[in-house]
Amino acid sequence: MAIIPNWHPVFVHFAVGLLSMAVLFHLLTLLTRSERLRRDWSATARWNLWSGTAFAVLTALTGWYAYNTVAHDTPSHLAMTEHRNWAIATVLIFLVLSVWSVRRHWVRRPIHWPLALALLLAFGALAGTAWRGGELVFRHGLGVMSLPAAGAHEHPGTGEAAAPDADHTDEEGDH
Repeated sequence: MAIIPNWHPVFVHFAVGLLSMAVLFHLLTLLTRSERLRRDWSATARWNLWSGTAFAVLTALTGWYAYNTVAHDTPSHLAMTEHRNWAIATVLIFLVLSVWSVRRHWVRRPIHWPLALALLLAFGALAGTAWRGGELVFRHGLGVMSLPAAGAHEHPGTGEAAAPDADHTDEEGDH
């Protein structure tokens, strides 16, 4: 089955979603006083971290393929390289944090603040990587087969025309 343009966009959303939830549930685990919630949220946090890291590895591998196969120009190549570098660092950080989490779980130690704070910092790297990936698609148009033609169009049922391009101003300088 051929995925257009490649498998990277399929895996990236799982990695970002699962790792984001891992950070959230690690923090919630530390903030609750309920032993039952702490136990449940701790398990949720760990499984999201571990599965999110696995998806991050798949995302990085498919991203490497995309990096080497998606048609691009010089400005987008520079942006792709920056995104790739952030992605490599981010995946490595989450791999280390996953190993740390597995080791703590293996010896039955609870989630603690140093791991949660490290995950919060790792989330910053994840967000930075995701932002740069979004820039590749939405600013540079990488991985899309075609862009819609710019111009006004009518929304069915409303009788109103949509603006041709909300990023540009009209003659009077208004949006």
